[in-house]
Amino acid sequence: MRELVVRSPVFESKKLIPAKYSCDGDNVNPPLTVENVPDGAKSLVLIIDDPDAAIGVWNHWLVWNIPADTREIKENRVPGIEGTNTAGRRRYGGPCPPSGTHRYFFKVYALDIELDLDAGSKKKDVENAMRGHVLAEGELLGLYRRS
Repeated sequence: MRELVVRSPVFESKKLIPAKYSCDGDNVNPPLTVENVPDGAKSLVLIIDDPDAAIGVWNHWLVWNIPADTREIKENRVPGIEGTNTAGRRRYGGPCPPSGTHRYFFKVYALDIELDLDAGSKKKDVENAMRGHVLAEGELLGLYRRS
């Protein structure tokens, strides 16, 4: 499977995410870039997860049907259809760990279809709909700890 290259101009892989993009700051999504999207891709999906949450994996943002020609997801912009995150909201929820340093995986998938899901669908619905349609994937790992 082809690998997407996911980066951010505001933090490097395995480095701290600036507080601006957390509950301690403006709580807006950081800008991202996506490279190496294969020909034939019809849409992109973005899932941001924290596997270090006490309850298990905490989903911070879920967006699908991002146009396949998207190479930049701008700061504080919704690039597609938003789903319902673990907090029960249909929006980006920035890092906000209760203690310690948590890992945040910004995962991007290139699909050969657009997803036929209602806005507000949950992560499991998106993952089920994606099954068998992923052409490429990539991720960026950011870290965050509260001051």
